[in-house]
Amino acid sequence: MKQALVIASFGTSVPEAHSSIEAVEKTLIEAADDYTAIRAFTSPTIRRILAERGEQIPSLTEALERLHDEGVSQVVVQPTHLLYGYEYDKLKAEAEEFSTRFESLKIGKPLIADNHDILRFATKLAEAHPQQEGTAFVYMGHGTEHFANAVYPALQTALHLAGRSDICIGTVEGWPGLEDILSQLQTPCNVKLLPLMLVAGDHARNDMAVDWKESLEQAGHSVQCAFTGLGELSWVQEMYKERLLQVL
Repeated sequence: MKQALVIASFGTSVPEAHSSIEAVEKTLIEAADDYTAIRAFTSPTIRRILAERGEQIPSLTEALERLHDEGVSQVVVQPTHLLYGYEYDKLKAEAEEFSTRFESLKIGKPLIADNHDILRFATKLAEAHPQQEGTAFVYMGHGTEHFANAVYPALQTALHLAGRSDICIGTVEGWPGLEDILSQLQTPCNVKLLPLMLVAGDHARNDMAVDWKESLEQAGHSVQCAFTGLGELSWVQEMYKERLLQVL
């Protein structure tokens, strides 16, 4: 009986950001050491850019086709997506096209999948940033029009209920947005900008480090940017490991 683990990420075209994906992959591979592991990127644009650089990464469909041709009978697909959303929905539909071609095909949950995950995530963010007078920690997530975007304001609420109004959650393409962050930070302070994404890729290096930084500085704040993707954090890696163990 052949078993395989497909680790499916959206992907990134920023070489420096690959370490975040690789760190999560390493944790998942170690947790499923009797499974053959394969990487898949779900973004066609990212795969095309990487292919132009000579790096071939299969899509989820290509990875599953390969495993089927190799006679694999049991497959687990573990996404590295942050939450349920359009990208996760597409991944799940794509994987389920192969449900009759393997004896077993299981799909893992995203990183933040329920209320318990939201509370745990908020606690970890608070622990990572002890309160400092005159300092605010601003996290930038991607955001989505999908209902799953509710995770971001839920994280903000959990932090506020825990007394951490100095930690703000915003998104590039969802709600809350940058304007909501600016309205929360009425008094000029030191702002630490951080990505709330698996990788510190294009959004972190452009939207966060340029647009958001400039807007915050124009509002009178002193701004520092961090480029550590969530995938590089040990507690995030542990959460992904738990996701995988649930389906193994």
